[in-house]
Amino acid sequence: MSSSAVPNSGPAVPAVPAVPAVPSVRRSGLGWWMVLVTGAVGAAVVNLIVLAVATLAGASLVVVDGGAEHPITVGGVIGASVVPLVVGTGAALLMALWKPVFLRIGQYVGGGLALLSVAGPLSSGADGGTVVALALMHITLGVAVVTTLKLHRRHH
Repeated sequence: MSSSAVPNSGPAVPAVPAVPAVPSVRRSGLGWWMVLVTGAVGAAVVNLIVLAVATLAGASLVVVDGGAEHPITVGGVIGASVVPLVVGTGAALLMALWKPVFLRIGQYVGGGLALLSVAGPLSSGADGGTVVALALMHITLGVAVVTTLKLHRRHH
């Protein structure tokens, strides 16, 4: 007998069946409200950059409506960037708790409305720099809505 042989030490112990691996769920760590805040802050920051560039480029940043002049201010840009995004995207996120398809619908509706709203600056009669800046701000808001909802949809 060789030295590596082990004498029979009793009945064999049955093997424990392998537990199937549970697929890991990868999450962004951002809750719905964090995604919403991130989108709103991102849209406001980009639109403030557009405002700064338009100011440096010499745009008047004044819109005449009904004979009254309306200057485009930092506060106005922040409000016009944050409020529509929070209301629209927030509504889509809340409806998605009921039916997740509302995330996709919100992307189409929010992006589409933002693109349609570009008609306002284009027909405002303001100088070219102001029109371009306002149009870019509207497009930025549409991109922010689509991106915010996509980020939430991807990780939930």
